[in-house]
This record gives sequence, structure tokens and C-alpha cells, in this order.
Amino acid sequence: MPWCDDCAKFWSLPSLRDGTCPTCGSPLEGAPDSSSAPAGAGGQPAVEEQTKAPWHFKLLLVALVVYLSYRAYQGVWWVGHTWLHLF
Repeated sequence: MPWCDDCAKFWSLPSLRDGTCPTCGSPLEGAPDSSSAPAGAGGQPAVEEQTKAPWHFKLLLVALVVYLSYRAYQGVWWVGHTWLHLF
């Protein structure tokens, strides 16, 4: 995360043009060097690494799908069982 000591502020990568602070123009710590990064859309440096979802988030999604499937099965069974006893 690029940090400006003079402004005492973090900057996001899309807000940077050439590795300098947009407010004061000083070089930023942790900013990618624009000369080494390939240019993306709009002339800004492209972010090479895509972030992936952590494994426990994927596990949570699988558990959620299993739980909701079970609850849907219970709902269908309950409706079927209730309607059979009404008639």
C-alpha cells in the first residue's frame, strides 16, 4: 500500500500515475515503479497479481450451499407431508 510521509496518507494504486503523491508530488513508499510495470488501460500500470478468495471463504460457501440445500429439502418434505394429511 503506497504511503506518503508528507501527507500522512495511504493511496490506492488506481489513484497513482507515476509513483508520486497526487497531492504533494513526493515519491511514495511502496508504490510500484511506473517504468517497470506494463501499462494497462488508460496508461496506468497494470496490476499483475490477481487476488484469490481465501480457502476458508470457499469452505464457508460450500457449507452454505449444503445447508441451504438441506433446508430446501426439509421444506419440500414438510409441504408434501402436510398436504397429504389435509386431503
